[in-house]
Amino acid sequence: MPWKLLSQKFLVNLQGWEDCIQKLITIVICLAEGRSFDSVAYRAPCDRVDEMPLGHTVGVDWLYEKVCSCLIEDKVGIIGLYGTGGVGKTTVMKKINNEFLKTKHQFGVVIWVSVSKQASVRTTQEVIRNKLQIPDGMWQGRTEDERAREIFNILKKKRFVLLLDDVWQRLDLSEIGVPTLPDDQHKSKVIITTRFMRICSEMEVQATFKVNCLTREEALTLFLKKVGEDTLSSHADIPILAEMMAERCKGLPLALVTVGRAMANRITPQEWEQAIQELEKFPSEISGMEDQLFNVLKLSYDSLRDDITKSCFVYFSAFPKEYEIRNDELIEHWIGEGFFDGKDIYEARRRGHKIIEDLRSSCLLEESDGFKELIRMHDVIRDMALWIGQECGKKMNKILVCESLGHVEAERVTSWKEAERISLWGWNIEKLPETPDCSNLRTLFVRECIQLKTFPRGFFQFMPLVRVLDLSATHCLTELPDGIDRLTNLEYINLSMTQVKELPIEIMKLTKLRCLLLDGMLPLIIPPHLISGLSSLQLFSMYDGNALSAFRTTLLEELESIEAMDELSLSFRSVAALNKLLSSYKLQRCIRRLSINDCRDLLLLELSSISLNYLETLVVFNCLQLEEMKMSMEKQGGKGLEQSYDTPNPQLIARSNQHFRSLRDVKIWSCPKLLNLTWLIYAACLQSLSVQSCESMKEVISIDYVTSRTQHASIFTRLTSLVLGGMPMLESIYQGALLFPSLEIISVINCPRLRRLPIDSNSAAKSLKKIEGDLTWWGRLEWKDESVEETFTNYFSPQYLADPIQHSGEVQGKKKLVVEGSTSRAAT
Repeated sequence: MPWKLLSQKFLVNLQGWEDCIQKLITIVICLAEGRSFDSVAYRAPCDRVDEMPLGHTVGVDWLYEKVCSCLIEDKVGIIGLYGTGGVGKTTVMKKINNEFLKTKHQFGVVIWVSVSKQASVRTTQEVIRNKLQIPDGMWQGRTEDERAREIFNILKKKRFVLLLDDVWQRLDLSEIGVPTLPDDQHKSKVIITTRFMRICSEMEVQATFKVNCLTREEALTLFLKKVGEDTLSSHADIPILAEMMAERCKGLPLALVTVGRAMANRITPQEWEQAIQELEKFPSEISGMEDQLFNVLKLSYDSLRDDITKSCFVYFSAFPKEYEIRNDELIEHWIGEGFFDGKDIYEARRRGHKIIEDLRSSCLLEESDGFKELIRMHDVIRDMALWIGQECGKKMNKILVCESLGHVEAERVTSWKEAERISLWGWNIEKLPETPDCSNLRTLFVRECIQLKTFPRGFFQFMPLVRVLDLSATHCLTELPDGIDRLTNLEYINLSMTQVKELPIEIMKLTKLRCLLLDGMLPLIIPPHLISGLSSLQLFSMYDGNALSAFRTTLLEELESIEAMDELSLSFRSVAALNKLLSSYKLQRCIRRLSINDCRDLLLLELSSISLNYLETLVVFNCLQLEEMKMSMEKQGGKGLEQSYDTPNPQLIARSNQHFRSLRDVKIWSCPKLLNLTWLIYAACLQSLSVQSCESMKEVISIDYVTSRTQHASIFTRLTSLVLGGMPMLESIYQGALLFPSLEIISVINCPRLRRLPIDSNSAAKSLKKIEGDLTWWGRLEWKDESVEETFTNYFSPQYLADPIQHSGEVQGKKKLVVEGSTSRAAT
């Protein structure tokens, strides 16, 4: 009789009366509906954990330990692991899963779900159902909501671990049937892996860990394991060559495995040397690179939100490997390429920053170490981007990146006819071809070619489609070549950090030019009416080096006359020129970066808080007579904008978002008569502040400024870096403790009278990384109590620097550090 067999099965698999009653209820329902309950009665018991196939692992132990610590943390219910494709997320997850078989634990069931790109709630429910052995009678013909209730009713009574591997989009765990986590009773856990940082936020992960590439030693270990001992021992040179090849994979496990397998049977040094060259120049020609590596990585590219984002990603392949670039510089190139046509510069920048965030979230771009304003692309990701840009290897000449070629020979130039982007870099590029045929070319970089002195006369003759021309940091270039006026489609020119002495009048013919960048140059001759003739010009930058003097005020008038102008970056070395700027509402409205250098007659600097609403960077250097910086707070009145010098509550400033809403970076250097910087209370979004060699300054924010608790809470809330140096009279930064919720770095050098920092036990509680300063100064600091001192002592790092000032302005490329050991660099 079936009941007897049923009873026997139940006795074998009995896990308490609760499970027994649940199954009996299921049978009664099946009988009532006239359905068979054989699947309930005879289903074999299920293992708590299913072992996953896992090969040799390298470099995952530290992350495994991190996850294990979260498994016993009551406040953590959902754990997220994110990282680029092929970095080893699934390997870590398999190790976590399999370790449950080897160690004692209190979890009743461990469920593995390979989610994948095509996953849905229904398919995820199916996997969980099979693991929980929910009978057909309780499943077939049910809606997703009904199935979710079945899963929920079982899981809410268990202590479970749900492993969701390879999540591509947000999964609503409640729709699947997963109970709300964390839960106090069973302390169940969900662990997800994903390529996208944003998925961790969208799924309300409580503990997030980035899966990084392997260290150099770990990478070599994995690579040698895949190559095999027989190959390594076949010739004495091969282990050395293997190390070189492993280094080129930059720690990405999937690349190490793919290349290692491809080299497993190559037993001569000549084969290895050839393969190293292929990996450097033509990586897709290595066996398995396209199918096993690039196509896997390309899934992240395919998931990007739109074609513009995809184009922006591929564009990065025009830069050399390991190249780090400022966010703003990259966005300016995108603007020049026309990716954001129809938008003004500010909207284009906003869109560009959003795309960079999307690419970072997808682990296709990454932040530079210690410097958030620089980004880079992993070498293997960059190889994949170049492969995509070359139509998956079908048009290898579509994007050409050439480094350190010496003379560009004629045979190389034959491929230029097919190219849409050509990127030439390198210190030993000395000579270019005479009249290359580049009929398809749209982008030309000739950058950092420090030995290149001139262009051939007919170089631009056959480049009708070029819209981006970047010659920056080609230091020996003294003049633009004849024929530049032939580039009638040009929209972007960058001559920054060249030695070009004069802009040719022919540039007036470039009627489509939108971006003209002239940063870090020596005094430049600009013919009259040239700039005003560029009617499409939206972005003009003459910053750091080529400062506006009293004789250059006509240039400001020409810039003011351009109706399309959206953005200016300017340096001033003249009070007369500066006053011209400050008397023009239109010019102030366009200013993004403002540098004031060597204005020796400047006594008072009065800036408009609303007219300069787009100002992001302010540098004041070597203004020896400057005594006061003053902000005029315009307000809308019956007669338009009316000036007021009353000091408003900074909390109101932050809420209104009207005053200096864009100001992020302020540097005040070598202003020996300046007494304070109280106006900074207006800069609600300030992120970086560097004040150095202001010998008379006793306080950063004046003690006369009326303070209250609400005002404390609204000052410097976005500040991440505070650098103070060479100020012997400085006694106070601010009276009272500030929250500093974003502060990461405090650096104080040669400020012996500064005895108290504006911090307490609540300051920078989750953000602080380092406090730098002289050891003697640190020992003399006064603290509210010992607990505060003990807390911040853990962040202290002794630094020594006799003269904190390094240079007067900002340079492009690699930056000098203002304070030794500081992570702040001069941003251009």
